[in-house]
Amino acid sequence: MAGGQETVDLAALADGSLSADRRAELQARVAASPELADRLAEQQRALALAQAAVAEVQAPDRLRARIEAEPKGRRSRVPRRAVLAVAATAAIAAAIVVVALGALGSSPGTTRFHVALGPTPSAPGASGEANLAKTSSGWRIELDAKGLPRLDGGSFYEAWLRDQAGVLVPVGTFNESRKVTLWAGVPPTDYPTLTVTRERADGDQASSGDRVLIGTITERR
Repeated sequence: MAGGQETVDLAALADGSLSADRRAELQARVAASPELADRLAEQQRALALAQAAVAEVQAPDRLRARIEAEPKGRRSRVPRRAVLAVAATAAIAAAIVVVALGALGSSPGTTRFHVALGPTPSAPGASGEANLAKTSSGWRIELDAKGLPRLDGGSFYEAWLRDQAGVLVPVGTFNESRKVTLWAGVPPTDYPTLTVTRERADGDQASSGDRVLIGTITERR
């Protein structure tokens, strides 16, 4: 799932507007990812702030209507400027919440990279892409590929980052190649190649060399 759409879906999950089929899938991903859980909590906090700000904005409207409905003699006891001051304060609070929501969704300071994954002789029909984003925990890699059959029974796929000298760093294993979340503790600037291999649970932690996807990572602008 692309980063922007993921943020939109997290916001919809927070306010209860996400469709049932997508909600179940996203809730499962959130349960398996501390990073997604933190982002959902941010959306929920922002939603609570927005709701509080809306209530503050609506309150002066109700107050003004009540004052206007009172007899003239009593109306003068509540200065109109006081009502306007309350309304202005509430509007400022609402504007602050809107800015905060925008900051949560866009994350302008986040460093992002992308890689288009191409086939190899071992998997000529495979293709995919991955997006990499820097977080406080490391580099989150969202991979989505097609043309690779599910592996089970002791077989699995493993993703790697590789540097110019050929040094490989494992970044995660999976069975199906759709909507996979991986994590890396090394930056793509130093390890600019992403590869995916077929592996077996045979006690050997080294790469099998059976590559099914490969691509060069570039910075997103």
